[in-house]
This record gives sequence, C-alpha cells and structure tokens, in this order.
Amino acid sequence: MSEHHIKRLVIMRHAKSDWPLGVPDHERPLAERGHREAPLAGKWLLKHHVIPDFILCSSALRTRQTCTWVCSELGDKAPTPKLEDDLYAASAQRMLTVINHVPETVTTLMIFSHMPGVQDLAMHLASRDSDHDAYMDAATRYPTSAMTVMELEKPWAELDGQDARLTHFAVPRPKK
Repeated sequence: MSEHHIKRLVIMRHAKSDWPLGVPDHERPLAERGHREAPLAGKWLLKHHVIPDFILCSSALRTRQTCTWVCSELGDKAPTPKLEDDLYAASAQRMLTVINHVPETVTTLMIFSHMPGVQDLAMHLASRDSDHDAYMDAATRYPTSAMTVMELEKPWAELDGQDARLTHFAVPRPKK
C-alpha cells in the first residue's frame, strides 16, 4: 500500500459496562472497571500514533462514556464525536453502511460500538494480507475495550469486505 492513500479504521468495543436492575439496555453505564480501562485505550492510540480525525459513536450510554474517556486522553487532538443511533446494537452490515457514508476527507475513522457487530465487522473487512496474530486475536476474542486497527486504500463508500488490512488488535488493560 502506498503511504499517501492509506486510511485507517479503528473499531472499538465499549469498556466494561454495569447491569443495574431496571435500567434499559441503552442506558446502561460503565462499571468501575470500565471507567479505569477506557482511558487506557486513548493512551494506546496516542502511543501508536493512531489519532482519529472523525469519530462515530453509538448513542448508548456505555459507548458515549467510553468515547468520552478516550477523547479526554487524546486531548486537543480529539475530534468532536458524532452520535450515531444506527451503531447501537448494530450488525456488521449496518455498521458498514454507516461507514460507507463517511466523507472521503476523513483519513482516520474511529467507531465505538457493541458486540457482536464490532468483531463481525473486523472479520468481514479483514483482508488476506492482515497481520496473522492480530487477526487471530480479533477472531477468537473481542473483550470490552478491545480495538482493531485496519488500513485501507479504497474510498469509504466502496469498502465492502476483505479490503482492509488488520494491523493491530489491542486490549488495553492496567499493568498489574
């Protein structure tokens, strides 16, 4: 892939959420662990120079909170996230439809969403030249706060399957 045309897609599952009684799924907040782990994703992005210039976030509370923690770590490098109802409990296909409408001026897109859609989308988009270890990790587990970083040359509108190289799979956790 030539360096100038490469775009990046970061697909992130929300951090660990809580299950309070009587709270509708859409309004479930992060658990304490989620509040501790979500900022680590922002630190990972900075360390690896993966800075989104456009963020789409599911409208669910737990994804909004995760996104807020990540953006707080990115500081003034963070774009203003766009809430997207269509990313809540979305299938891989519905997420892909949202991505297909991203403006071509976006070079690094980050999406905050939910299982199983995030894992299904990463596997659907992963090309044959993906990093083998990252691909296998993403295929076998996609825990809370996990992120897949992919590179692509196609326009967002043409992204459809096996056309993004999976380069990293990260699960930021506190050092023990």
